[in-house]
Amino acid sequence: MACKDKNDLPVGQNWRRVYEVTGGEWRKEGAAWRNDVFAYNLSISCNHCEDPICAHHCPTQALLKREDGIVKVDRNRCIGCKYCAWVCPYGAPQFDPVTGVMGKCDLCADYIDQGKNPSCVDACPMRVLDVGDYDHLVQKYGAPEHVHPMPDSSLTQPSIVVRSHPKAGGSSPVVANIEEVDDA
Repeated sequence: MACKDKNDLPVGQNWRRVYEVTGGEWRKEGAAWRNDVFAYNLSISCNHCEDPICAHHCPTQALLKREDGIVKVDRNRCIGCKYCAWVCPYGAPQFDPVTGVMGKCDLCADYIDQGKNPSCVDACPMRVLDVGDYDHLVQKYGAPEHVHPMPDSSLTQPSIVVRSHPKAGGSSPVVANIEEVDDA
């Protein structure tokens, strides 16, 4: 909600989405039932990739990567072709039917330039979002891990570090709220 409020996003546009991921199973062991059921939430927005595929496929070069790694949309250059949305494995760029151009998380670049945190970081009630130098975040939280339902990180080298739930990479059946993932 902090992102929607700060960026005045219309209904249907969510530059940050929270997915609920569940898995595990119940099994009968003698007369008792045992489980390894789990659930976790995954907050996803633009991952400001090291190699942003969205920028490579923009015919007008409207997606630009700043020196600090933030990937932004130049709305004056964007023609609303949606190529960036089609190629982004994270569903970050989103079409705004009112303006006719694409938009996406820019990490509240205006706040970053003022030395402040993005609005999502300051508003997160669980204090699980952080921003900073990638190497510092790796040192602080550990090496990045693959977390379901995220795509393979080798596609774009996302500039995020996720300290995953212990079951996030396990062998138990895992299901995300697919209707939300598909709508991204």
